[in-house]
Amino acid sequence: MAGKEEKVEFEGEVVEALSNGKYRVVLDNGHEALGYTAGKMRRYRIRILPGDRVQIELSSYDLTRGRIVYRHR
Repeated sequence: MAGKEEKVEFEGEVVEALSNGKYRVVLDNGHEALGYTAGKMRRYRIRILPGDRVQIELSSYDLTRGRIVYRHR
């Protein structure tokens, strides 16, 4: 059996809030990604607004979608 795939972590800024907990994030390297809130962030009702700095995990297969795992203060 193959192990879990490796995630690539980036930091960026939320520029647009979309429906159903999805956000458009501009990464520090200039690329844009579509991020959704991770399960624990939904569970503890952590709010994300445009302009917030976030940490996002992207799959090495698709660098345009990922999950937001941390919101910086």
